[in-house]
Amino acid sequence: MRDLAQLALDEAVAAGAGYADARAVLEEGESLSVQDDRVEGVERSATRGVGVRVLVDGSWGFAGTARLDREQIMAAARRAVAIAKASATAQRRAVRLAPVQVATGSYTTPYGTDPFDVGIDDKLELLLAAAAAARGEPKLTLAKASFDAWRTSKWFVSSEGADLQQTLLQLAGGVECIAVGENEVQVRSYPNSFRGYCATGGWEDVVALDLVGQAQQHAEEAVALLDAPNLPPQTGTLVLDANQVALQVHESVGHPLELDRILGYEAAYAGTSWVGIGDVGSLRYGSDHVNLTVDTTTDKGLGTYGWDDEGVPAGRHPLVANGILRDFLTSRETAPYVDDQTRSNGTMRADSWGTIPLIRMTNINLEPGSGSFEQLLDEAGDGIYMSTNKSWSIDDKRLNFQFGCEVAYDIRDGKLGKMYRNPTYTGRTPVFWGSCDGVAGPRHWQVYGTPNCGKGEPGQVARVSHGAAPARFRDVQMGVR
Repeated sequence: MRDLAQLALDEAVAAGAGYADARAVLEEGESLSVQDDRVEGVERSATRGVGVRVLVDGSWGFAGTARLDREQIMAAARRAVAIAKASATAQRRAVRLAPVQVATGSYTTPYGTDPFDVGIDDKLELLLAAAAAARGEPKLTLAKASFDAWRTSKWFVSSEGADLQQTLLQLAGGVECIAVGENEVQVRSYPNSFRGYCATGGWEDVVALDLVGQAQQHAEEAVALLDAPNLPPQTGTLVLDANQVALQVHESVGHPLELDRILGYEAAYAGTSWVGIGDVGSLRYGSDHVNLTVDTTTDKGLGTYGWDDEGVPAGRHPLVANGILRDFLTSRETAPYVDDQTRSNGTMRADSWGTIPLIRMTNINLEPGSGSFEQLLDEAGDGIYMSTNKSWSIDDKRLNFQFGCEVAYDIRDGKLGKMYRNPTYTGRTPVFWGSCDGVAGPRHWQVYGTPNCGKGEPGQVARVSHGAAPARFRDVQMGVR
């Protein structure tokens, strides 16, 4: 595969590319799901191919092929150059790439046991046992359990001399407990909604979730929600569990800080942003408690790798420091738009060999504060605690939003009390983050993966992560009025 990438690169340069890079990619996937005592699905997939990206006279061209003979690889390289030459006829501004330290080397995400080496029967046995444990609650209607794995091998070469190989091993696993009443359907998910735990690692990480041991408790909560009241409309103190904070970061921080959205490149598909280029260093994004980073070195993160898909090395960069905007998610092309910035922070990714890299979230983390979750509750006064995302709605500038969670509880005297169903909260991004007056400490900080982040046209799906701890917000509008 590396030799095929080099062949594509050499042909692109020979055809007139001023800059070229080539990615050869092999991706393998597996998805297993069960419902109650039966297997719902077992899928295995694999795809491989080579994508070539070129610059000719300051304009991009891209082409890819899954036909891996020499003639087809060389034809794809020439096609990329032809597309770039055609693009140059409509050029508004020549592409200028920020410099990068040219690297050679290899990287593999850490893991113990490769899940692809574990027998499918063994995986299904665990999932069926978890579903059976959930059905220990006799009033539960449905119990589901799932497992996913992705192994991506990449070879990247560039006309600047980069020569990189990476293997990324990612997985997911979880339980979903569904209770159906006369007029209600309620769900409790473990350890998170939308495929559960999603991270880099090995089979041992799924085993450590203890899906069997956790299933019945979440089944009981799903059933209890059928008789719980809806959360009454109110404005007050809200404490979010770390899993919901992670999605809040995704939607109201990660997306609006993608620089291609800010520049208008994404407007046709996913909208733009409420943030402007000139806001760096002055915009108050949140309170002093709000510190956010883009960190492609985060342990277990789905956005963790050695280099992005244009050869920029992994690293950690501040996005918001003590509430003040400091940076965006950038690429080698867009970084020069920000005060003539001389580096990309390494967030360019493509979801396959057949797609051109885009600015994508990697690991966007809310840094931990201090103190315990119990202190966060104790200092809340009267309030509401919400956990586990159920729904989201946010405008195309990522400014106005509403989120729904699976469950909520009263906070009284520092303790969790009465349960509520169908809780929601709403807000405006800078006002909401500005109301944050506490983030729990490192002991409560976890990384949560999102396996289905969509962007681009044609659309691409990326797997991204967010590190977060429970956090407290004041004067938040909650419930449906």
